[in-house]
Amino acid sequence: MAKVVLKRVKGDYGFDTVNENGTVIKLDSNPEMGGTEYGARPMQVLLNALAGCASIDVISILKKQRQEIKNYTVTVTGEREAGVEPSLWKDIELVFEITGNVDEGKAQRAVEISMNKYCSVAITLTRAGAAIHTKVIIHNA
Repeated sequence: MAKVVLKRVKGDYGFDTVNENGTVIKLDSNPEMGGTEYGARPMQVLLNALAGCASIDVISILKKQRQEIKNYTVTVTGEREAGVEPSLWKDIELVFEITGNVDEGKAQRAVEISMNKYCSVAITLTRAGAAIHTKVIIHNA
């Protein structure tokens, strides 16, 4: 069972969350609600989690296929529902940029497998109604 403890540490909405391994994530609300830019917004952390979850899958799959990754970046952008509460993620795009000796077809397939089979975060967001789009860019090195 996973466990996270949240403590208020700065102003009204500046929080530290600590997991059982001692890893800290700083959270805050937006300034319009009284946040102080202490940490990430909770909904932004979902995008962070999506990028991390997908990346673990993609890199693992490509390593098993003996693809040589020198640099790896994922940029995630998202748009939330407008004018409703709660405002869920509606459209999310992940752009995977991989530098190395990597076959583009294998990279595309690794991303597809992650999004549709392995990445629990992606599947959770999809079930909540988000449309997730991906793009893979390969830079040969």
